[in-house]
Amino acid sequence: MTCAFDLAHYRELLDAARAGGYRWAVFDHEPQPGDVFLRHDVDLTLEAALELAHLEAERGVQATYFLMTESVFYNLGSALGRETLRELRELGHAVGLHAVHPRAERDDRFDAVLAWHNPEPQYVHDPVEGVVNVMQPPWFTKGRYRSDSNQHWREGCPHEELRAGVFEWLQLLVHPEIWVYPGDTMRETMHSMLDCTRGKWLGQLANDRIDLS
Repeated sequence: MTCAFDLAHYRELLDAARAGGYRWAVFDHEPQPGDVFLRHDVDLTLEAALELAHLEAERGVQATYFLMTESVFYNLGSALGRETLRELRELGHAVGLHAVHPRAERDDRFDAVLAWHNPEPQYVHDPVEGVVNVMQPPWFTKGRYRSDSNQHWREGCPHEELRAGVFEWLQLLVHPEIWVYPGDTMRETMHSMLDCTRGKWLGQLANDRIDLS
């Protein structure tokens, strides 16, 4: 098994958690033995989030998708944004707020759970009134947290440990675009994403009666 950042290995990662006897949890209770809190920070693209959401639902996996209201890359008020929210709920996933510090204005589109976007050490673990901050104790504990940030597992890909049941419980952060778009490096992956985005925007320009002749 190779630990590539692609959909084939993502399926293997999910299957490893199932083989290790874990259950999928959302942030509505404190960690219990056997929990895997699968979390997605949707930084760049709703399309990639939906692709992972469908893949997970096919495997009986529940995740928490953290969506931004201040993104420069997507708009939750657009038709795609509204459809994404609807589909995530229909597929059984939770939806949290991916907030930009210090603003944490949550509305009824979101569950009472928050993850800061590009957080700084001085506040990342602080409690936030009225919601669960996923990086506050007890949901964040060293040794029970893995992140694929910038296409790099800082403590190694967790699939072997999940399969072996090594973790008492785990918070697992996965960024959808890293797995959906191909690339051996973060740069290559981002260029793949931009290539796909170019085609989408050309279509939207045409729909907006822009002369592309």
